[in-house]
Amino acid sequence: MGEHQLTITPLGGIPPVRQDDDLSGLLIAALERGGVAPRNQDILAVTQKIVSKAEGRYLDLATVEPSPRARELAATTGKDPHLVEAILAESAEVLRAKPHVLIAATRHGIVLANAGIDQSNLETEDHGRRVLLLPEDPDASALRIKQRLDAHFQVDIGVIVTDSAGRAWRLGTIGLAIGVAGVPALLDRRGELDLAGRRLEVYEVGFVDGIAAAAVLVMGEAAEGWPAALVRGMTWRAPARPASALVRPRQEDLFR
Repeated sequence: MGEHQLTITPLGGIPPVRQDDDLSGLLIAALERGGVAPRNQDILAVTQKIVSKAEGRYLDLATVEPSPRARELAATTGKDPHLVEAILAESAEVLRAKPHVLIAATRHGIVLANAGIDQSNLETEDHGRRVLLLPEDPDASALRIKQRLDAHFQVDIGVIVTDSAGRAWRLGTIGLAIGVAGVPALLDRRGELDLAGRRLEVYEVGFVDGIAAAAVLVMGEAAEGWPAALVRGMTWRAPARPASALVRPRQEDLFR
């Protein structure tokens, strides 16, 4: 699965990303400026926020009309009913609602607070009027970036679009992969033997979530200004699988 040394190199100098910016071009420039030439099976981790910004995934809350359901949930959570309506529009299912907390499964199948809708690190001139949605199709976003970088550097790399999420039973957020291209999102190791020679019956590895967690630690989530990082040292032989492969089928979900 990997070599003996793993390096994560954050990419600096990426300007604030705006709607319709050429994000792949900005990433190529950052790699070249930093003297980092991607190699085969390097992985570029990119934060969801700059992907969503480049794709124009903004929503002006003033344009949203809260439904009765949104007003009901807003009363429960204490959240702005316009924001709650936006969350409902991006959700397949609301899982938990309590004061200051609204957990939803997005249309992508990802379970996140506020369906991944965010207001942090947005432009100050927004004055809180706009929010940022997840990419429409994070796997497709990752693939577009991969195709541009592969063609430019003549390599075969992986791309991961990262976000952060809390976890049941444990405090603190951790990075996870919501979009993947060129990397096996999930490694199925069932049937392999452990050190004692016993056959593994239940062993699937969330390969890209582990990589995303490490990359997000380096990139930071506040004012660090490192929205991308190059991960080197991981290898794999399994075929590429998108992030959608990580979503547990509802019939196998014991916690809903």
